[in-house]
Amino acid sequence: MKLAKKVLITGITGQDGAYLAELLLQKGYEVYGLARRSSTSDVNLSRLQWLGIERDVQIVDGDLQDLSGLVRTMRDVKPDEVYNLAAQSFVRSSWQQPFLTGQVTGLGVTNMLEALRLESPGARFYQASSSEMYGLIQEPMQSETTPFYPRSPYAVAKLYGHWLTVNYRESFGLHASSGILFNHESPLRGIEFVTRKVTDGVARIKLGLATELRLGNIDAKRDWGHSKDYVRAMWQMLQQEVADDYVIATGRTTTVRDMCAIAFRHAGLDIDEHLIIDPELFRPAEVDVLLGDSTKARQKFGWEAKITLEEMIVEMVEADLKRLEK
Repeated sequence: MKLAKKVLITGITGQDGAYLAELLLQKGYEVYGLARRSSTSDVNLSRLQWLGIERDVQIVDGDLQDLSGLVRTMRDVKPDEVYNLAAQSFVRSSWQQPFLTGQVTGLGVTNMLEALRLESPGARFYQASSSEMYGLIQEPMQSETTPFYPRSPYAVAKLYGHWLTVNYRESFGLHASSGILFNHESPLRGIEFVTRKVTDGVARIKLGLATELRLGNIDAKRDWGHSKDYVRAMWQMLQQEVADDYVIATGRTTTVRDMCAIAFRHAGLDIDEHLIIDPELFRPAEVDVLLGDSTKARQKFGWEAKITLEEMIVEMVEADLKRLEK
């Protein structure tokens, strides 16, 4: 009898971690998830519960800042694949917490790669890189060869983790790949991120729980896709014979304003009556446009986005209406 493959996912309680766990369970993997506990609460399994898989994954206590704990986890789990999705991932917070962001989002990758090298060098490793690394864009469409110009402590930390993954692949022969993922959302997105802030705000206005939605720079443009499509790309990367880095994006850029319009229109609301621009919500250094070129992923393993922005925003509004009605 062939044993099931084992996978270790850091950040399993987040949006991508939950959808990736669901995908890998469907493929027959034995799924372990690294999660950080605090003194005030147990692990937040709400996203896994939303998908109905919380009893199907095995949660392991751990923290990206604790190398010895990561080494023990690698030794105990003996994973075939490792997906490093954990991070301090909110860009705005990275200006208030630059040191923490550097420790977790940057140096945490060092700890993961060291633990992998010492205990599971044969395992395949995925690093969650970010389109934020492009920042002040150097080319109209960003591909794997576009120069990086990070514009936030978060993006700088992600860039460190990205290049370290390349370095460990080249230095130690690890099967380590980075996915440079452009913005991807879903009903499981954190409320602090703009798409979910919009869909939750629209749902509240629709239900009479609020009268306005306050946002910062609504002229910023982003390349938005659905997390379900993007975690599929993560898995496909680790099935390739040779490790490499890939941009994952839809190739379509949309303003925050137009994304908002989709949500308001679906709810039957007039955007001009409820949307307020708040200068306090602008970033210290803005990333004006992001637009990804995923030609390489399409050619190498046939990846393409299946869910449109319109379908995703409608799904998110409906999910927030359902949450709030409860």
